[in-house]
Amino acid sequence: MRGEATRTAKALESARANNCTHIEIQGWLRDLGIAPGFSVWIAANDHGREYAGGRLSDCRRTQSPPVVLAAPGVEAIRLIDVLWIDAELGSVAAAFEVEHTTSIYSGIVRLLDLALGAPGVPAQGLFRIAPDDREDEVRAQLRRPAFSRVADLGVRYLPYRALKQNREAMARSGQGRKPIDSIARILI
Repeated sequence: MRGEATRTAKALESARANNCTHIEIQGWLRDLGIAPGFSVWIAANDHGREYAGGRLSDCRRTQSPPVVLAAPGVEAIRLIDVLWIDAELGSVAAAFEVEHTTSIYSGIVRLLDLALGAPGVPAQGLFRIAPDDREDEVRAQLRRPAFSRVADLGVRYLPYRALKQNREAMARSGQGRKPIDSIARILI
């Protein structure tokens, strides 16, 4: 219990140092998905949160995509922070779990539920976004035996700073997931 409290305090300190909020990063990812034409799903528990003078869910999709509704573990999957949906294919083009102050492993579990339970989810489209100085923690969690399948799924790490510095150029590019892929790091 004490160890978890220490990790949470360190996570809050790290998040403050990176000068970003969880909602802000979700908003950036939402906007980056909308720019090239993806439908965007925001985590069910975050729909009503305020962002940029509106609500975080002010985007092209407010209902769970059909591929998610059909998956085992749907309740956990609906809590993934941001999903980019390819409306033409009806599949998930990318899934983003933003680690801000919560445990790293809970987001990994949600991504695994999506990747292993929902049909049509591309393995290369799974991302963990976290403060720059937490990369080692993310890597350590992914080396746990419970997450042995993560290497097969190509989960990538995207540091806050890289997203913050590149988001405007990525939005202008209109190239779908390609700009995100170019700045994200393979974790295992």
